[in-house]
Amino acid sequence: MIRQTVTTAMLAGTLAMLAMAPAAAQTYVRGNDGDPETLDQHKTSTVTEANVLRDLYEGLVVYDTEAQVIPGVAESWEVSEDGTIYTFTLRDTAKWSNGDPVTAGDFVFSFNRIMDPATGAKYANILYPIKGAEAINKGEEGELGVTALDDRTLQITLERPTPYFLELLTHQTGLPLHPASVEAHGDAFVQPANMVSNGAYRLESFTPNDKIVVTKNPEFHGADEVAIEQVEFIPFEDLANCARRFEAGEVHSCSDIATEQIADLKARLGDQVRIAPYLGVYYYGVNTSREPFDDLRVRQAMSMVIDREFLAEEIWSGSMLPAYAWVPPGIGNYLDTAPELAYATLPMLDREDEAIALMEEAGFGPDNPITVEISYNASENNKNTATAIANMWAPLGIETTFNVRDISAHYAMLRDDKIHDVARAGWIGDYSDPQNFLFLNRADNPGFNYGLYDNPEHDGLLDTAANTANLEERAKILAEVEAMILRDLPQIPLLFYSSRSLVSPKLSGWADNIQNAHPTRFMSLTE
Repeated sequence: MIRQTVTTAMLAGTLAMLAMAPAAAQTYVRGNDGDPETLDQHKTSTVTEANVLRDLYEGLVVYDTEAQVIPGVAESWEVSEDGTIYTFTLRDTAKWSNGDPVTAGDFVFSFNRIMDPATGAKYANILYPIKGAEAINKGEEGELGVTALDDRTLQITLERPTPYFLELLTHQTGLPLHPASVEAHGDAFVQPANMVSNGAYRLESFTPNDKIVVTKNPEFHGADEVAIEQVEFIPFEDLANCARRFEAGEVHSCSDIATEQIADLKARLGDQVRIAPYLGVYYYGVNTSREPFDDLRVRQAMSMVIDREFLAEEIWSGSMLPAYAWVPPGIGNYLDTAPELAYATLPMLDREDEAIALMEEAGFGPDNPITVEISYNASENNKNTATAIANMWAPLGIETTFNVRDISAHYAMLRDDKIHDVARAGWIGDYSDPQNFLFLNRADNPGFNYGLYDNPEHDGLLDTAANTANLEERAKILAEVEAMILRDLPQIPLLFYSSRSLVSPKLSGWADNIQNAHPTRFMSLTE
């Protein structure tokens, strides 16, 4: 077994700044994207829910303020030499909010529950790297590779080496449940009177369309370092309303900002407007099974003339970043210098000349135009993006039409029918590893392969990477995969997402990070 140097000492730097936190009771009024559909961590799928669950529960590992993986319930862990067995040592001070100790058996119960098909977990596949998980979740015979060696020792066996496994455990699917509460109350364990949690906070009340109130959990092992006594999560689907209440001093933070308000808010609020890189890509899927999009020269020309800087600054008001790669910058387990489109640094005029030449070589141009339909889900920014790109394509002899659907119909078409020429799509990473973006273009992943890309070499390299335990070697293989995608362009990257937040100067400890994860336990309020 290889001992990893991972202990609770890693928390010292993050918690030191809280030592001087004021002793008076503090209430943090926190704007959230909306109301959670559920607080059952096995049935959640949204950022809205993750924001609340991150305060209520603690997994084996957690994110710190910089979205780095640090110890949670597990104070340390070991990984076998072949990378398939993780042995976690649980801290003896970990307790549930009712005073019960958190045990390895609680995690065994929780992982088995999420894989039980009867649970109906939307995100169970996140944990498919665990041995037996996929088979069990699909109703087949199998034994889950999660074992309690004793109350403080949990062993998880994987199907194959998964270097990003610790990142997976930061997701809400890896949070534990209090078995006795679930067995006693069934699905009603999420009600405030029934919920027993193990995080820095416990659920006080949940009033739909009003607020969720959580209060400090005195049984939490790090309670002495938790400065904020109470959090009120206020749902704001109307982002402008959150901004108004923020400016009135009624809300300490807003989880999102309306794009059209960014410039005005920046002018008035300065650095209280926080825009930071986020783990997501906004792109156009090109149907490579249709003529003329099966011609690589056409796809290259279409991508080459798109002015991504204009889209980012003028259409998205600086709230997005130009994307000349497929995998977002700052992602974990990757190269410092990753592949990018060959013309990333070429001036726009030179790119336009090259693109026109490519189209002429393919037999197209103003005298022999092609018609392209851009499909997108209805939103003002998506509309403006499509209109701008249509204008950029016009000199190539591309005549553009539009097909606008609501978001559910749009993604149902992409998932099931794929009757598009070019379609807008976006992907937010579930965990910080390039595999979570590269797998979208696999031939055996029809649900997300909007470009209908079919490249056995691409898929074979992904399989090789999946069985490569050495992170440096794996990163090089994954970079080859990304280079293929940028060469063949079945899906054209346009923009990288940014997180957009309003943060009061009274709130300390909020650090911008690529996961946009901000646990309240690491923050404090000052007057």
